Amino acid sequence: MRIWTVANQKGGVGKTTTTLALGGRLVMRGFRVLLLDLDPHASMTQSLGIPAEPPPQGILELFDEPPLGILDVMRDTPMAGLHLVAGQAGLATLERRAGTRPGLGRALGRALEQVADRYDYALLDCPPTLGLLMVNALAAADRLVVPTQTEPLAQFGLQGIARTASMVSRSRSRGLPMSILPTLYDRRTRIAQDTLTEMRARFEGSVWNDAIPVDTRLREISQLLGPDPGENGPRGLLAYSRALDWLLACDHLGEAVG
Repeated sequence: MRIWTVANQKGGVGKTTTTLALGGRLVMRGFRVLLLDLDPHASMTQSLGIPAEPPPQGILELFDEPPLGILDVMRDTPMAGLHLVAGQAGLATLERRAGTRPGLGRALGRALEQVADRYDYALLDCPPTLGLLMVNALAAADRLVVPTQTEPLAQFGLQGIARTASMVSRSRSRGLPMSILPTLYDRRTRIAQDTLTEMRARFEGSVWNDAIPVDTRLREISQLLGPDPGENGPRGLLAYSRALDWLLACDHLGEAVG
């Protein structure tokens, strides 16, 4: 099983949309996919039809003592072959446990090891804050996927997650490849064009040579989990299909490729 952690230390850059779109595209190509919603806002969970109240079982139970297993809390989604471990508001309280219970930094990795033979890919949708959940997700990851809005303020979040990834990479026995997906790109604006150029110059070799355009149809779960579109399909979904080609090539080559 390959683990892709989708993270950025800024909100509103398209992390959840990216996780769902890539997950849906992977399933359409015949892969078995597990989604994990690590964000206390649980946007991905709710978009898949699971209400916030009463709180569902999910990620929080993987950190219990003793923890439940992923198979105990896993849920079906509207797409066959795509399963979910739900996010919950209670995840916001998880940091308090870290000081009294050693070993929580690897709890997620241990849980995923138990289902490694059941899935081809696990996609982890992270909160935008650096804390126990993001550290768990980065420690478990085979690849860090960083959706980054093509506007100047988003560069601070990108720089932050790059520093964090470097720190995590040094603390474990294997590297952490980083793949940057430019998102919410409006090619009509000079600021988006300039931001994309700067991003590629600063993170040469790690940035996709295309971009996910602004596309309001990506807000629809039926689009994100629908079949691959034809040439006249939603531009955003077509772009995510190309982005998946790039990420799969990165995995195959063991490095980021342009």
